[in-house]
Amino acid sequence: MYRPILKKYDTNSEATQLRIHGATPLPLDKESHSRHLLTEAVSFLSLFYKEQGLPGIPSRHLAQLHNQIEHTGTYQHDYEMLTYGARLAWRNASRCIGRLHWNTLAVRDMRHLTKAEEVFEALLEHIQLATNGGKITPLITVFAPQQQRQPGIRIWNSQLIRYAGYRQPDGTILGDPLHINLTNAIKQLGWQGGAGTPFDLLPIVIQMPNQPPRFFEVPPELVLEVPLSHPDYPWFANLGLKWHALPVISNMRMEIGGISYTAAPFNGWYMGTEIGARNLGDVQRYNQLPVIARAMGLDTRSERSLWKDRAIVELNVAVLSSFASHGVRIVDHHTASRQFIIHQGHEQQAGRSLAADWGWIVPPISGSTTPVFHVTYKDRVQTPSFFYQ
Repeated sequence: MYRPILKKYDTNSEATQLRIHGATPLPLDKESHSRHLLTEAVSFLSLFYKEQGLPGIPSRHLAQLHNQIEHTGTYQHDYEMLTYGARLAWRNASRCIGRLHWNTLAVRDMRHLTKAEEVFEALLEHIQLATNGGKITPLITVFAPQQQRQPGIRIWNSQLIRYAGYRQPDGTILGDPLHINLTNAIKQLGWQGGAGTPFDLLPIVIQMPNQPPRFFEVPPELVLEVPLSHPDYPWFANLGLKWHALPVISNMRMEIGGISYTAAPFNGWYMGTEIGARNLGDVQRYNQLPVIARAMGLDTRSERSLWKDRAIVELNVAVLSSFASHGVRIVDHHTASRQFIIHQGHEQQAGRSLAADWGWIVPPISGSTTPVFHVTYKDRVQTPSFFYQ
């Protein structure tokens, strides 16, 4: 288990009383909730013991489980169960191509934290530990679970590290268009905005149960960013593009044995196309393909010139080579696809069926050149897992 290692940061940011709900309160009546929770708990614990080579849930543990749920309406996971459940949630994440490494996920148990300032400090620790000087470490930080008929802890940001999006008076957008609404919402909480660059770090918004949301600014020195250059095009560095090294998903709900953890930020490492083909390449994001194509001297008047295809490949070359030259862990889409096929084989050998969303597993460029393109997958919900909320 990790211990806090960072110096204290000022967490006294001002916030307005703007409210949004946390997680949707669990709708079941007490009896139905207890029955449902017991079913989910027994299912999870049976799998927990089975995969450790044990015959089933010990009778003493089963009796304790019944007693806990009957008298309190819930039960608690010990650290071993929490770790196992979090790793299974990654293994069952049908949209993730990087699941070969599911069993390496490190788990930080922060369920005891009750204040937004404490949660924020734990998030800063997560960023530092997971970044690991560029040697990205798969990590999840788990905060207190949602209680019945109560909202849970919520982090508004979809990722801990995000760039602001500002709509300009002429209608153009400075920064990341994906985050215009979040940027405006944080401004309503009292944030004055960043320096006005295309890559201003957004504050993290934390909402504790039945409390107004608060925003906290991330110290820039804590965020490792990679400036992008190209091995064959010296002009590429002059575009001023960069991206952060660490992708920490922070707004999903993790469910383990019927217990909902509404705040459980987790990360692996980037696949290059997430940055080069989507974040920087998408028309509705940074839309850099026309800029790169013109700099390459390509004819952008006709799509038949395939200028988009040529530009997106070079943008992805720049991402991969830049991360490599700065010592930051990243995987290309061909390697990730091959690793997923290896993971598929491991699951088959273990007698487990693999759920996968083909549309998410196949990379956004050069799909037919990867092995996952030619495989048919069935998508279904398996728990433990991560869910949108």
